[in-house]
Amino acid sequence: MARLGLVFFIVDIILTVAALVSCLSAEEDRLRSLPRWAWVLIILLFSPIGAIAWFVLSHRSGPRRPVWKQGSGFPEAQRPGRALAPDDDPEFLRKLAKEAKDSKDADRELLSKWEMDLRRREEELRKQDKPED
Repeated sequence: MARLGLVFFIVDIILTVAALVSCLSAEEDRLRSLPRWAWVLIILLFSPIGAIAWFVLSHRSGPRRPVWKQGSGFPEAQRPGRALAPDDDPEFLRKLAKEAKDSKDADRELLSKWEMDLRRREEELRKQDKPED
């Protein structure tokens, strides 16, 4: 009789450890109706019934629902809507080119005004330096 009790004890320990490992390494979509910490408590406190419940209730029937995993990106259908990056947005690039052209035109206009002013001042200085005959 003691041997049978020892066998049941060893099977209980193995089943509990396997259920804990399975629970702690399970993906989020596999956890049913209870959070992970609750399953761990059930497995540990109600051994071996908790371990058996984990294996029976944790397996979902039917197709698995897709779950986003960090670093895996989004499936196209679930991709959140967001604006394009500035260097990919044609409207932004057109606006930037127009602003650059306007700025260039304004700079040319300012430079031509400065040149005209400089020429006018040089002529005034030449007139002042030149003795009148």
